[in-house]
Amino acid sequence: MSLRILIADDHDLMRRGLKALMANHPGWEICAEATKGREAVSKAVALRPDVVIIDICMPELNGIEATRQIRKASPRTEVLVLSVHHSDQLIREVLDAGARGFVLKSDSATDLVSAIESLATHKPFFTACATELLLTGCGTSNDPATNLPSEQLTSREREIVQLLAEGKTSKEVASTLNISAKTAETHRANIMKKMEFHSVGEIVRYAVRNQIIEA
Repeated sequence: MSLRILIADDHDLMRRGLKALMANHPGWEICAEATKGREAVSKAVALRPDVVIIDICMPELNGIEATRQIRKASPRTEVLVLSVHHSDQLIREVLDAGARGFVLKSDSATDLVSAIESLATHKPFFTACATELLLTGCGTSNDPATNLPSEQLTSREREIVQLLAEGKTSKEVASTLNISAKTAETHRANIMKKMEFHSVGEIVRYAVRNQIIEA
């Protein structure tokens, strides 16, 4: 089976490990690698791989937002999201973004190949604990501060939350997103109001707790 795969993870050791797990499968080709979320989207749009394997915590654009953009631009590309942690809310965010695969990094040695094989035939694959959470509906946090921004923020606002949490100024956000500084400031103000944030420190804390950025 010929299968083109894009690997997106900002840790070189993790990318090497993933490639090693796939090395013995004839016809599986690593067509590209990415170390940042926006780079993953750009390469996925240009190359249209069959499967994208992406870490949920990626610089500049997290795995969920990258997944959403990849699936919109290339609907036939399946996305497998990797994460260190899991929760009912996180898995639902992954599904809402359009990914049909979710594997814990701790399970990648046993689940990765099976996940890719399922996605190659456009069938979903979720690691055992994720499947259990989806079936039972358990694990949802009662603390709204721990939930990922789904309905509260727009897709653009979620991008800006990540960039601000990474330490970028409004001017740098504007440059990254190719928007005006005034527009960036307006988005920032809307985010602060919607989420009842009073400082960038609260944005950082929120982003870390929700795996938008790494601690």
